[in-house]
Amino acid sequence: MNKIVTPDLGALQKEAASVALPAKMNAVVAYEPGDYRWEEVDVPRAGPDDIIIEVEAVGICAGDIKCFLGAPSFWGDKEQPRYVKPPMIPGHEFVGRAVEVGENLRSQYKIGDRLISEQIVPCDDCRYCKGGQYWMCERHDLYGFQNNTNGAMAKYMRFPKTSRTHRVPENMPLDAAALIEPYACSVHAVNRANIQLDDVVVLAGAGTLGLGMVGAARLKNPSKLIVLDTKQDRLDLAKKFGADIVMNPLEEDVVAKIKELTGGYGCDVYIEATGHPSSVRQGLHMIRKLGRFVEFSVFGDEVTCDWSIISDRKELDVLGSHLGPYCYPFTIAAIADGRLPVEGVVTHTLPLDQWKEGFDLMKKGDKSIKTVLIP
Repeated sequence: MNKIVTPDLGALQKEAASVALPAKMNAVVAYEPGDYRWEEVDVPRAGPDDIIIEVEAVGICAGDIKCFLGAPSFWGDKEQPRYVKPPMIPGHEFVGRAVEVGENLRSQYKIGDRLISEQIVPCDDCRYCKGGQYWMCERHDLYGFQNNTNGAMAKYMRFPKTSRTHRVPENMPLDAAALIEPYACSVHAVNRANIQLDDVVVLAGAGTLGLGMVGAARLKNPSKLIVLDTKQDRLDLAKKFGADIVMNPLEEDVVAKIKELTGGYGCDVYIEATGHPSSVRQGLHMIRKLGRFVEFSVFGDEVTCDWSIISDRKELDVLGSHLGPYCYPFTIAAIADGRLPVEGVVTHTLPLDQWKEGFDLMKKGDKSIKTVLIP
């Protein structure tokens, strides 16, 4: 009689929870502003509450460029502390597949799952986390800016215990999946604007995030959606994505034009997504009294303006926008079904070892919008 062999379920589960990983990998490592190096580093491994992904793609963000150039908002100055923790691996716009799953997560995730994790890694313990406002966590980490939460400009990366992780559809094209993180931020900014059906909305900036905002704002169906940018290829794409009117501030007086279009009042909503100081001042002059001004950008330098416009002259609602909290499920679904258009946003795809060329493309922005690196 043949002996019946009972499989070792524990061993099978352990085997299914990881794949053979190399000890080393190549990665972009940031040390100081302008001092980013292509180096060999250790491959991260999963603890009981971690996931290791093999990175499929990582986008280069405007924030990555500002960090590379030494913006005080990242590296600190006399008024604000250093935000980054070098040496660290950059990259927070990514998608990948699980190759190692910690034992405490194996009921939720398995090897091969296609995943994305929100940029912030909150503490889950501060007053903001306990109040459900995890994106404003007092003691948070961010992927790609701190060495305890290294980013995706490498072959592998680790999702720690308190990461906010979401599944990505198998059939979503890679260039679309790479836009989930920035588009989630775009959706949050548009939600902050509280757009009404009869609003005239002006969106300044038609880069990746601005184009995501065009799609999201179009879903709100304002009476007029006007997009400003200095590059014609971006304006053309904004028009394709749903803008009613596009304008180039270098070619026409956009403040006067918006006033003319609105009977002299100005726009109801102004969303600033250029990262250029002049756009802030432009918006304050363009928006109507009691309007809603949404500031999204991360600036390379301090911005000055006449605050009496905000208070005494117009009594504006000025709203900040940070990350994409609670927006990932919608964003993933809306990219998948086409409600948020993506075609043409990714203009360049390069292997990871050509990251310097990718950074140069993003800095110049000529005939390029989103550059994606493939490890």
